[in-house]
Amino acid sequence: MSETPMRACAVVDLAALRANVRALRARAPRAQLMAVVKADAYGHGAVPCARAARQAGAEWLGTATPQEALALRAAGDTGRLLCWLWTPGGPWREAVEADIDVSVSGLWALEEVTAAVRAVGRPARVQLKIDTGLGRNGCQPGDWEKLVAAARDAERAGLVKVTGVWSHFACADEPGHPSIRAQLGVFEDALSYAAREGLTPEVRHIANSPATLTLPETHYDLVRTGVAMYGISPSPEVGLPEDFGLRPVMTLTASLASVKRVPGGHGVSYGHLYVTPGETTLALVPVGYADGIPRAASGTGPVLVGGKWRTVAGRVAMDQFVVDLGGDTARVGDEAVLFGPGDRGEPTAEDWARATGTIAYEVVTRISARVPRVYTGEIPEDSTSHDTGE
Repeated sequence: MSETPMRACAVVDLAALRANVRALRARAPRAQLMAVVKADAYGHGAVPCARAARQAGAEWLGTATPQEALALRAAGDTGRLLCWLWTPGGPWREAVEADIDVSVSGLWALEEVTAAVRAVGRPARVQLKIDTGLGRNGCQPGDWEKLVAAARDAERAGLVKVTGVWSHFACADEPGHPSIRAQLGVFEDALSYAAREGLTPEVRHIANSPATLTLPETHYDLVRTGVAMYGISPSPEVGLPEDFGLRPVMTLTASLASVKRVPGGHGVSYGHLYVTPGETTLALVPVGYADGIPRAASGTGPVLVGGKWRTVAGRVAMDQFVVDLGGDTARVGDEAVLFGPGDRGEPTAEDWARATGTIAYEVVTRISARVPRVYTGEIPEDSTSHDTGE
């Protein structure tokens, strides 16, 4: 870690991330694993997390946008890599040249990628996505025959290689939800039709983090692990991280910027939503919604200061918020822990999610670039080891 004092930092434990990847691989021993590093690895840092996941045996990486995928290639990653969120006019040519698997959900996308192939002079790696019931991206079942036929023709013409058929669950984080079986049925029908039409994809995949953890019948050839890789449970209904041998990877801390005694009746922060009930000590935590601290945490967000849980006093501002220490004391520069694994009694990202009415995914992903990431547990790039077993 840096020896320079920081206003705030997000410590990312890459050893924990590698251990999480190994635990997830053990949950799906017959499938390959895709480490999803979209949205800057859910706020943890795409390049370091991608490298750590590869070291722990992840055969694939996954991103949403093509820019995210191309950035990984620019950073030196050469393994299998899928990118799925395309819009017309996207950088198809660059993706084909970079050997990125591109997801296709409709004829327009297949037409654009084959046009790029003709310009590049090499076939594209294409994965066909079927909408089995999530209702977002993906080909509608009624249009599946046309898309499969067009992809088959493009493959026979040497323009593409159909490397995958895939889909995404809507409610895998709700155990027993009837949509899970319904989606699997649609997916099986789509796979069977593609096979009858002569497509032989390398990977078939539908399992996200909750399905990887709890639905082994959905693992097929590949599982896509996102939030679980970062040590966060997809939902409390599925289980706690420790139930699956997972450990939260990010710890968010800040140094107190002010500590002062104030009288009772003292208003705190904008709007005076909080007024001190008596003489007390207020501590200023120098992070706010510009750093990704939800404004919805006003009056609810938990923070560990001086070994005790405190609650955000008053409104979260752009750069700072206040906690009331009551009869306790602190010094400027003391550490405030917003969330972490919970080992020291600190809140977790799930605690913040409950306090703010959201999900832990959002809590970690929204931590902005203004907060430096500090990486621990790194393996030197020139190391010959791919999995240290720590």
